[in-house]
Amino acid sequence: MPKVDHKKELRELYRPSAKEVREVNVPRMAYLMVDGQGDPNTTPAYAEAVEALFSVSYTAKFALKRCAPAKDYTVMPLEGLWWADDPAAFESNDRTNWKWTMMILQPPAVGVRTVTEAIASVKRKKELPALDRLRFEAFTEGRCAQILHVGPFSEEGPTIRRLHDFILARGELTGKHHEIYLSDVRRADPRNWRTIIRQPMM
Repeated sequence: MPKVDHKKELRELYRPSAKEVREVNVPRMAYLMVDGQGDPNTTPAYAEAVEALFSVSYTAKFALKRCAPAKDYTVMPLEGLWWADDPAAFESNDRTNWKWTMMILQPPAVGVRTVTEAIASVKRKKELPALDRLRFEAFTEGRCAQILHVGPFSEEGPTIRRLHDFILARGELTGKHHEIYLSDVRRADPRNWRTIIRQPMM
């Protein structure tokens, strides 16, 4: 029986164009989330957050598959909300003061009970510090603009400027900078990394 790929089900949100910025409406959806602060390349808290998110997401997926094989699905990609109390931290690339929420979207079939049992199961098998910081909650962004960036994270600047220019021509930026990581950065050539860059607007 084929798995449900929610990136296809949510094509407008998870398969954007790299050629043009597009406006989208992001509905209320449920995510596993972990908050943190610091350079994602060096702070242990970031790696711990990512490990906890994927461990619980895959445990929930396989638990649901055992009970209802027809509801099998592909785990969604890692996403991140990024901000700083002082925006200068981004302009100066002072990553120690970057704040983030790393998260993974959960399909409608995954509820509180499934997540609670998945967390308990992971705790029995592994000692993951971020499990105690993990939460499951709904998140709504509403009106946003987004575009696909192809290439390393260090070259996102021009793509982000295109996104912001699009928004400022139609309204104002609001909310947090949002990235969705479609590539496995451990294996893919950085030149081919595919990252959705999303920004709420009003």
